[in-house]
Amino acid sequence: MFTFLFALLVLELSFLLCSQIDNHCFWRLKTKKFWDGDKDIDCFFFIYTKFGHVKNEQFSGDLDKRLTTKNIHLILTLYFALEEINMNPHILPNISLLVKIECSLLDDWRINSLSSKREEYLPNYYCKNQRRYLIVLTGPMWLPSVIVGPLLYISKRPELYFGPFHPLLSSQELYPYLYQMTPKDTSLALAMVSLIVHFNWNWVGAVVSDDDPGYEFILELRREMQMNSVCLAFVSVIVSDDILFVKRYNIYYNQITMSSAKVVIIYGDKESPLQLNFRLWHLIDIQRIWVTTSQWDMIINNGKFLLLSSYGTLTFSHHYPELSGFKTFIQTAYPSNYSDDISLARLWWIYFNCSLSFSNCKNLQTCSKEKIFRWLYRHHFEMSLSDTTYDLYNSVYAVAHTLQQMLLQQADSLQIDDGKELQFDPWQMVSFLKNVQFINPAGDKVNLNHKEKLDTEYDIHQTMDFLPNPVFKLKIGTFSQNLPHGPQLYMLKEIIEWNTGHQQSPTSICSIPCSPGFRKSPQQGKPVCCFDCTPCPENEISNMTNMNQCIKCLNDQYANPGGTHCFKKVIVFLGYEDPLGMSMAILALCFSVLTAFVLGIFLKHQGTPIVKANNRTLSYVLLTSLISCFLCPLLFIGHPNFVTCIMQQATFAVVFTVAASTVLAKTIIVVLAFKITNSSRKMRWLLVSGAPKFIIPICTMIQLILCGIWLGTSPPFVDTDGYVEKGHILIFCNKGSILAFYCVLGYLGSIAIGSFTLAFLARNLPDTFNEAKFLTFSMLVFCSVWITFLPVYHSTKGKSMVAVEVFCILASSAGLLICIFAPKCFIIMLRPEKKSFQKFQNIHSKI
Repeated sequence: MFTFLFALLVLELSFLLCSQIDNHCFWRLKTKKFWDGDKDIDCFFFIYTKFGHVKNEQFSGDLDKRLTTKNIHLILTLYFALEEINMNPHILPNISLLVKIECSLLDDWRINSLSSKREEYLPNYYCKNQRRYLIVLTGPMWLPSVIVGPLLYISKRPELYFGPFHPLLSSQELYPYLYQMTPKDTSLALAMVSLIVHFNWNWVGAVVSDDDPGYEFILELRREMQMNSVCLAFVSVIVSDDILFVKRYNIYYNQITMSSAKVVIIYGDKESPLQLNFRLWHLIDIQRIWVTTSQWDMIINNGKFLLLSSYGTLTFSHHYPELSGFKTFIQTAYPSNYSDDISLARLWWIYFNCSLSFSNCKNLQTCSKEKIFRWLYRHHFEMSLSDTTYDLYNSVYAVAHTLQQMLLQQADSLQIDDGKELQFDPWQMVSFLKNVQFINPAGDKVNLNHKEKLDTEYDIHQTMDFLPNPVFKLKIGTFSQNLPHGPQLYMLKEIIEWNTGHQQSPTSICSIPCSPGFRKSPQQGKPVCCFDCTPCPENEISNMTNMNQCIKCLNDQYANPGGTHCFKKVIVFLGYEDPLGMSMAILALCFSVLTAFVLGIFLKHQGTPIVKANNRTLSYVLLTSLISCFLCPLLFIGHPNFVTCIMQQATFAVVFTVAASTVLAKTIIVVLAFKITNSSRKMRWLLVSGAPKFIIPICTMIQLILCGIWLGTSPPFVDTDGYVEKGHILIFCNKGSILAFYCVLGYLGSIAIGSFTLAFLARNLPDTFNEAKFLTFSMLVFCSVWITFLPVYHSTKGKSMVAVEVFCILASSAGLLICIFAPKCFIIMLRPEKKSFQKFQNIHSKI
């Protein structure tokens, strides 16, 4: 415990002494201004050459300014490239590339804007003993390049810009000697939309800067979204004007918070007011899935990730390979290797308040080396490359290869000054830079002619901020437009983590997806991504989610109740396997057997007066026709075919015509028999000669003619109907000509009505052996059945229509059999005493 208290006391004294006895050479470096670790400071890298292997003089005079981790990362990448080139005997042999670093140059210009000392920074001349710089590397901010461009134009010194592509810098009229290392993002919008489609998002917002690149990007984004059914929920264009920005801040805030879109695309220059807007939103902690470019991925605000979200941030960066030995170089790099002790002392004193000896400015007392590493690389991913540092790396190699070509082509004209400095002409580098092409040590082809470059490939990273732990960045996929026949987007699903406890991605949609069985119905006045779900119409299905139109099932298929699948329709007909068909077939056979039994009774008792009195020949004909009528329904039951369809209606018409005409003949004979006493000789002749019996062949012949015309013009045929009953295809006999069918039926009805009328008129005649009343009741039943048949037949569908017709045939035939022959069979079988003529004569004499 005593040791611990003693250490604390020593540390307290050291901090107190540090503020009191700081050497006067550091006093001007004290500043209370807060610098975020993500802030980019403009740094200009002036490249020059010397003969032989010469150690770099970096950091000298630069660490008296507050550099950030990003600037230190760029500078160390520059050192790495220079050391690789200087140690490579195949590139600029016996020649060293050196660099002069100038940071915060724009601030110095602003301070000295009223003075005449600009030539101290970028002179358009050089003295004999003054170092001559060949080329300037600028970036990652574009504004310093815009400002310094005209001055470089005057001095005819080329410039390589390694920051994000900016269309203003591509103007050959304004910046004829400036070359951008980064290609234009021609497929960034397509890559982002592909990612959105991959996660099934269709409702996203966009926040862009108010400049030409922002407007160009949003137009391209809209075009790609329309092609992939993705919609923009809102577009916030962050204006550059400070006054307008303050007025519209609430509008920007409401757009993003009131929208149901959970995914927001960010595009624009991070040095614009766009970053200020997000710093203000950061205080409110807006939870969204941010999709942006690499320059936005690691911006820190008050020690926290600016684009903080529980879901993480998805960033697109230009694809770059790993550089062999780069991580080892970063981990072992130490500022003292590139500067004198005074610079290192400044660095530690500024950032860590290390106490210094007041005797000089070089001796360090209490600082450990681990502190500087914790400051330089507070996040693990900064130990690796970024797309900006990779472009800077290629910029250094572009300079080396340009000088190599100049060295090979103009070896005689190059001058060596006292064996120390090799004199290259910056003006001559311009023509070589236009066409420089090379393969860098990572195997990538580098070409400064952007017109010949292929579309850029992108790496997709997910950045998660697991507070209080450091930010974690992980590569989750790639995008390449150079694969037209393969998947352009490749995602590593197994490593995607949404900080929600599972790997399922969050949703960002305007409307709930329409499940199978429903189709999308657009909402009026809203984008296509906003819709209602409408059930599919009858016999239509949707077997996928969010279908625009339902699919109609084929004629031999039907839709299930949920409207998700089409099933094969079942072929149905009134068959013997069907309970209804089987019942009617059994009923028809039973009635036919019963009729045959009645016929047998009549044949057995043909000599009895009751059989003779009612014209037994016509009775035999009627019973025979009724047997045929009962058997006729068997043609209607079973699988229809051409023969059965023809025989159905023709047999039905003929046998019923025979039965009805027989009833008509019997009715006429009854009337003539009871009127013979009062009739003339002519009527007696008609009765004795049997003329009424000719009614049967005459009526039957007329019906045969009608059937012949029917079968000759439009005969019945086998037909199918897939709509009369859901899920079934009905096979039935189409009657062909409906007019012919009703003509046949009407002719049959006229015979029945004629028989009914005559029988009704003869109902009051003596009823002993008089069947007039029975004929009347039988024809009443017959006519009632077929009159009822018409409306019932037309109100039923499917095989029920056939069943109705079969039932009418059976019912009408049974009516004739029962009403006419049941009383006679009753007398013959159960009342034999009523069969004699003696009884008949006694009754007649009484009358």
